[in-house]
Amino acid sequence: MTAIDPTAHLTAAQIEELGRELDAIRDEVIADRGERDAAYIRKVIAAQRKLELASRAVLLFSFFPPAWLIGTAGLSVAKIMDNMEIGHNILHGQWDWMRDPKIHSTTWEWDHVSPSEQWKHAHNELHHTYTNVIGKDNDLGYGIMRVDEDQRWYPFHLGQPLWNLLNACFFEYGIAAYDLQLGKNLRGHRRKDPEFRARAGAVGRKIRKQVLKDYVLHPLLSGPSFLTTLAATFTANLVRNVWTHSVIMCGHFPEGVQIFERRSIEGETRGQWYLRQMMGSANISGSRAMHFMTGNLSHQIEHHLFPDLPSNRYAEVAVKVRALFDKYELAYVSGPLPKQVVSAWRKVFRLSLPNRAPRRPVTTRPRPADITG
Repeated sequence: MTAIDPTAHLTAAQIEELGRELDAIRDEVIADRGERDAAYIRKVIAAQRKLELASRAVLLFSFFPPAWLIGTAGLSVAKIMDNMEIGHNILHGQWDWMRDPKIHSTTWEWDHVSPSEQWKHAHNELHHTYTNVIGKDNDLGYGIMRVDEDQRWYPFHLGQPLWNLLNACFFEYGIAAYDLQLGKNLRGHRRKDPEFRARAGAVGRKIRKQVLKDYVLHPLLSGPSFLTTLAATFTANLVRNVWTHSVIMCGHFPEGVQIFERRSIEGETRGQWYLRQMMGSANISGSRAMHFMTGNLSHQIEHHLFPDLPSNRYAEVAVKVRALFDKYELAYVSGPLPKQVVSAWRKVFRLSLPNRAPRRPVTTRPRPADITG
């Protein structure tokens, strides 16, 4: 929330016209998607699998330091590719139009302790619908951090830089706990709820599967390199977790990204929903390699506007979206990764302390004067 609503200059008619222009951009991509997009995702999946296999083969000799470094680096990149450009985007349904049962949001399972079905509910249905709405979007602070000056401060928040660091290191487990709404469901009688117990059981089974694969099976296959392969796998998971957390932080938490109150989305129109996505996200600038390694979530604004479009199209879409930001005099929050990381962490530290003067909430709702006539 900011002291001045950055969308206050827009009339209701302008907001709805903005929505129509964004719909037109989406429709254009949908009409054009085809074989080159299908070839792209198949090529990425094949490359990821070859890289992971090669990295694990090198780790068979990980008792040699050079082999450990090469194998660990390769496995780290493979895990990032699996989670970011492949898993995250397939589970968004970006490739469902291909009607390939092997590359479909209903059948894909990723290298992650959070079961895909639970993640899709928490992420696709809740986060993307209620982006940055306090009390509705559980991604905001993941239930452990204060994310806005108007939120009540508690002494617990003094530790949020530490909580955020720990969450970064073990991010996949934090996501699984968040998907379960663990804190809320462990209070009172909710822990006995059959639905919660079933979902918790599914998470437990997925964790066991991941631990068995990463920390038992593959190290055992390395024979005399058991311990070094174990260390390599832990390091690769740590790198993947910190990288993923950093990308997501940079897309949702830097200075300039807006937070919204529940009342601001009452009766929200299509245009207002689009506007909230634009104001509630931030991009990371950089090379094609940077965009690829972020799963194209460096185009976070475009992803939140069009979460079901193929990720390889976000770069071309971003040019048209930025033109609309300029046309409607809106701030396009973007910057290189180091700048966005510093901005996000500065905000984490600032909000860990109590503030003296809460600020007026932002709303993308049109003012009454805009609605008349």
